[in-house]
Amino acid sequence: MDDLDLLDWRERVARLYLSDLDLAGFRAARDDLFRTHPCSPLPAADRADFPGLRWFPPDPAAVVEAPLRPASGAETIDTGGPDGVVRYRRVAVADTPWGPLTVWWIEAYGGGLFVPLRDATCGAETYGGGRYLTDTVKGTFGRGLTVLPGGRVRLDANYLYNPSCAYDDRWACPLAPPENRLDVPIRAGELAYRA
Repeated sequence: MDDLDLLDWRERVARLYLSDLDLAGFRAARDDLFRTHPCSPLPAADRADFPGLRWFPPDPAAVVEAPLRPASGAETIDTGGPDGVVRYRRVAVADTPWGPLTVWWIEAYGGGLFVPLRDATCGAETYGGGRYLTDTVKGTFGRGLTVLPGGRVRLDANYLYNPSCAYDDRWACPLAPPENRLDVPIRAGELAYRA
């Protein structure tokens, strides 16, 4: 993996998230990217026989609009990897039907929105460390989280996805802080990589 491959990966991810593909087309294109790209988070040995990511069935009820309220304070998350300490600033709290979710801003060059969460499916049906609804630094624009007028967001949990560390231990990922741990199951989005 070199820097130009990584640049290509990020561009392809951003184009995929910004595409007009429906959910099924999006999932198929994501599988192809995972199967074929040199920067795939999958271990190289898993790619040749990769059957595709496992997902919950699409659920229209997993798409919600939520009001935002102000949030303050800072949180530091140390990924333990080459990124070192990554700082996140609370932007707002979305009052969702599942419980409150903090929307974070990554305090790094270029910044970006980040919404990690851990729900009651984690560890049993989904990755134990949690999933991401959006991480715009990685190009995940406009599917999991869309900012709406009037201090609201649209959240589509059908696009919840596993962090890279769910596929291979070579990755270090920031996980959901305690305030983004939900007591209810969200049976939408990506399942655990291995059953």
